[in-house]
Amino acid sequence: MKLKTLALTALLSFAAAPVMAADCTIEIEGNDAMQFNVKEIEVSKSCDEVTINFKHVGNLPKAAMGHNVVVSKVADAQAISTEAAAAGPANDYLNTDDERIVAHTAMVGGGEETSTTFKPADLDDGEDYTFFCTFPGHFAIMKGDIKLVD
Repeated sequence: MKLKTLALTALLSFAAAPVMAADCTIEIEGNDAMQFNVKEIEVSKSCDEVTINFKHVGNLPKAAMGHNVVVSKVADAQAISTEAAAAGPANDYLNTDDERIVAHTAMVGGGEETSTTFKPADLDDGEDYTFFCTFPGHFAIMKGDIKLVD
């Protein structure tokens, strides 16, 4: 009887493992109405790396309605977005050498996908983080909060 109980306990603990494991992949979509499908994402400190997969679910081309996902501190986001416009379309409206940027995807058009990976260890506890799009005119609407969780 003890063996059955022990075996059942072991089996249930293995079955529950995926539920308890941190989700280190985040899916975000953007559309032609300049909206992300999420307003907040959680980044687990237990992940060695977090990957953001971004899909532009609209139909408009990159030149007309491009989207990206940029991760930074909230305090830096407005300046990054403003300066991104000066980088121009040839640079996908982003200064990729900007040290304030934690991570960023490529700029994509309708039907395209891209991703970026970063280390949660690079995020400071107690600091507020955000994700946003740097295509001109999108920053005011296309942004969300990042919560660093245990």
